[in-house]
Amino acid sequence: MSKNDALNVDRAHPEAVLAKHMKTAAIWQAAAHEVVAEATTYHADPNAPIGLFDSGVGGLSVYLHLAEQLPAERYVYYADTLHVPYGNRDSTDIERLTLRAIEWLYQQGCKLIVIACNSASAYALETARRCYPQLPIVGLVPALKPAVLASNTHRVAVLATKATLNGALLNKVIDAFALPNNVEVTKYFDPLLVPWVEAGMPEADETARRLRQQLTVFAQAGIDQLVLGCTHYPFFKGFLLEEITRQQLSIQVLDSGQAIAERVKQLLLSNQLLASANIKGNGNNHINEYCNDDGENEYCNDDGENDNNAHRAIATNHQISPSIRLPLTFYASKYDDTLGALIKQLVGQETVLQYASK
Repeated sequence: MSKNDALNVDRAHPEAVLAKHMKTAAIWQAAAHEVVAEATTYHADPNAPIGLFDSGVGGLSVYLHLAEQLPAERYVYYADTLHVPYGNRDSTDIERLTLRAIEWLYQQGCKLIVIACNSASAYALETARRCYPQLPIVGLVPALKPAVLASNTHRVAVLATKATLNGALLNKVIDAFALPNNVEVTKYFDPLLVPWVEAGMPEADETARRLRQQLTVFAQAGIDQLVLGCTHYPFFKGFLLEEITRQQLSIQVLDSGQAIAERVKQLLLSNQLLASANIKGNGNNHINEYCNDDGENEYCNDDGENDNNAHRAIATNHQISPSIRLPLTFYASKYDDTLGALIKQLVGQETVLQYASK
C-alpha cells in the first residue's frame, strides 16, 4: 500500500485513526527524539488549508489576524459550539474534545493547525502534538510576558477562563517570569464572558455592567496591564478601551492574536508551506521573541509593540480592516438560527463563508 493509499484509508475512518493516535501517544512521548526527526521530514501541500479550532466563535479573532497577514491562504474553522464554553470543563474532557476537533481538521488535509483556544491549549496541546507529530500545531498562552515587561506598577491582571488560569502554561510563565520580576499577577474569571460574546455582546447586559465595574476595581488595585487570556475576549477589546478612556484609567489591554499570526507565518516559511500567492513580496521574516521553543513545536504569546497593532486592528467595530480574502470554510458542531448573523458581526460582511457539513 502506498503512502497516499494509507492516508486515504485513514481519512475514511476518522474514529479508528483517533483511537490509534490515543493508543500510541505514550509510545511517541517516550520516543521524543524520533518524533522530532519525523516531523522535520514531513512535507504537506503548500496549497492545503490552515485549520483553526475553538470551543466557539472566539477563535475567529485569531483568524482575522491570520487573514490579514496571510490573505492568500485557505482557512478551515472548527467551532465546537455544542460544548462551548470549555473553561468550566475538567482537563480530561477538554483534552478529549480537542483531539476530536483536531482529528476533524486533519481529515480536511490541513497543513498546519492553530488551537485558537487558551483552555484547549492549556490541557491538550502537548497531547495533540504527540498524537500528530508530523503536523505543525500552534497553541496559545496569555500574553503575560509583555505585560510584565510593560508594567510600571508591578501589578498586572489576567482575564481568562478557569481552565486557562489553572493550567500549566500560564502558571509556568508566572513562576518563571512574573515572580522573578517582582510582578503581582491577579487572576480574574467571569464564567459569563464567553456566553456574552457568543450572544453578540449586548451592552445593556449585566455582564457588560460587571465588566465596567471590574475595570474600576483593577485600577484601584494599581493594575496597569490587563491581559485578555481567551480568544473570545479581543472582540470586546473596543468596549474595554472605550470604558478605560471614559473612566480615565491608566490600564493597557493586551492580547496575543497578532503574535500568533506572525508565528504561523514563520512556521510556514521555515517549512516551505506558504501558499504560492503569499511568497512574492514577503519581506517580514520576524520571529516574535515571545514565541518560545519548548523542544518540539512552539506556543506563542505577544509583545507590547505588536499588541499596539492589535489594538488598532480589533477596535470598536470588532473587525480587522477589509482585504481580499479567500472564503472561510466554517464548521460548527451545533448550528442555530443566530450563528450566521453572529459570525458576520464578528468577522465583517467582507468575509465570504462556506459552511462545511460533517
